[in-house]
Amino acid sequence: MPRLPFSQHEDKFFTLFEQSAENIVIAAGKLRELFYGCYSLERTVAEITEFEHQGDAITHEIISLLHRTFVTPFDREDIASLAQRLDDVTDLIDAASDAMLIYKIDTPTQRAKELSDIVVSAATSIQTAIPLLKKRSELKNILKYCVEVNRFENVADRIYRAAMGELFDECQDITMIIKWREIYEFLETATDKCEDVANVFEGIALKHG
Repeated sequence: MPRLPFSQHEDKFFTLFEQSAENIVIAAGKLRELFYGCYSLERTVAEITEFEHQGDAITHEIISLLHRTFVTPFDREDIASLAQRLDDVTDLIDAASDAMLIYKIDTPTQRAKELSDIVVSAATSIQTAIPLLKKRSELKNILKYCVEVNRFENVADRIYRAAMGELFDECQDITMIIKWREIYEFLETATDKCEDVANVFEGIALKHG
């Protein structure tokens, strides 16, 4: 039997997920600006923090809607997990930018630029994949984006390892080592969180596609 059209509440979930993904992409773009020097540090970090707050608000709205909705477009636990995993990405982007401000970093490294590029790429893949959740006939197509995000995470992991090796080999200032180690970890973990989103996508596609 063909599935009935989505109810107003069901359709609202997709709208909120799309808003969350767009929020991530914008925040990631602002983060990249920090590492490429196209910024007023204080203003851009404040903007990213605002996007993080917006992400929290969207996540809260999704969970609130979940509690009010009897019939959901896919499994309730997947909706809750996807909402939280998306929010995790924004949290890590915010943490990386906040560290830049706290530590007064005015000369970003090439590795940080490379990692910020990967965060943007992974976030963009997520944003492109989100609309495919609306149609069961499109769910299988989401898997190619899962592979793409996984590839980005693998690249980020290699860059992170290289960055850490270079940091301990080339930097004699222990304070700077501590600062950059934390920033690199935030950036690499942001790509890990993107992969977590992709894993939720994959689970939904395999169960309902």
